[in-house]
Amino acid sequence: MTADRLILGSAPEGFDAFLVLREWARGVPVVHVARDDKRAEALRAALAFHDPSAPVLTFPGWDCLPYDRISPNPAICAARMSTLAGLVHGLIQQPIVITTLSAVSQRLPARDVVRNASFIAVAGSRLDEKALRAFLVRAGFMQTHTVAEPGDYALRGGIVDIWPAGMAQPVRLDFFGDVLEALRPFDPETQRSTGRMDRLDLAPMSEVILDEAAITRFRQNYRIAFGAGGADDPLYESVSAGRKQAGMEHWLGFFHDRLETLFDYLPGASITLDDQVTPARQSRWDQIADQYDARREAMSAKGRMDTVYKPAPPELLYMDDAAWVSALAGHRVVQLTAAPQPPGPGVLDAGARRGRTFAPERQ
Repeated sequence: MTADRLILGSAPEGFDAFLVLREWARGVPVVHVARDDKRAEALRAALAFHDPSAPVLTFPGWDCLPYDRISPNPAICAARMSTLAGLVHGLIQQPIVITTLSAVSQRLPARDVVRNASFIAVAGSRLDEKALRAFLVRAGFMQTHTVAEPGDYALRGGIVDIWPAGMAQPVRLDFFGDVLEALRPFDPETQRSTGRMDRLDLAPMSEVILDEAAITRFRQNYRIAFGAGGADDPLYESVSAGRKQAGMEHWLGFFHDRLETLFDYLPGASITLDDQVTPARQSRWDQIADQYDARREAMSAKGRMDTVYKPAPPELLYMDDAAWVSALAGHRVVQLTAAPQPPGPGVLDAGARRGRTFAPERQ
């Protein structure tokens, strides 16, 4: 085992945040992979306690099962795309990115796609409102009468209300002809402005960006995998018409020329792995494979393929063992474990021990 692969024992929950900060102090970004959302939130709180000034980003996983018929929550999609846009544009130098195993083992749009899929609005300058509307549709925003959550936008005469990814409040764009007169964040409850902005950077709300090239790629890949889509295939029909379809994110690989991983977004980062990540990763891959097999069996049991769910091969969206090893290649990887470890080549013991729970005394 080389120095770039380190097992660090005696690192129980709570102390792991101190070790992540120590890794970050080496002068490199850090991606911490937690086992689940609860562990990720605990680490985020611990990092805020140890060093409130540390630049921490979060990258959550989808809140739906593999091969589900529903899409992930729009707020989660917004948080993911906001983090990816921040990384690809270098908005935060040397961040600590907290993610989960389910999030990091899933492939993502390539960096150049996220870099180019943006829209910039500057107060006082000319702005093509039609181009803005086209971007909002293509980038996964949802038109509503009143914006209520991230990803919504509303049109009212010369006013466009947008709730961008990663912002705490929506923003009102006030047009006079083709000139953007003002950018004002506002309270969605009272509709009152809370300030002014000079510039607004919009990132996509979804990992599926429905432009003409993506629609063409999807149609080609879908036909290669499953044959021609029939009139009663709602996914194929909706995407062909440029409309969002519930659950279409599960065919992400069909929309893009290639997909990358979160590790690709930070090529020089150290990777810290939560305790018990390896068995949890193997269990997740088994779950994905089981879901895929169940969908395939249901599809083959029907007389007409285009009336049932047609699952994309799991390796298009998820990383198996070989892909995981390849994704970590070139990174310094620190595997944290709560159990004490005898020091040796590539193995160190951090020296921490779990505190007493006082369970016998409480009883």
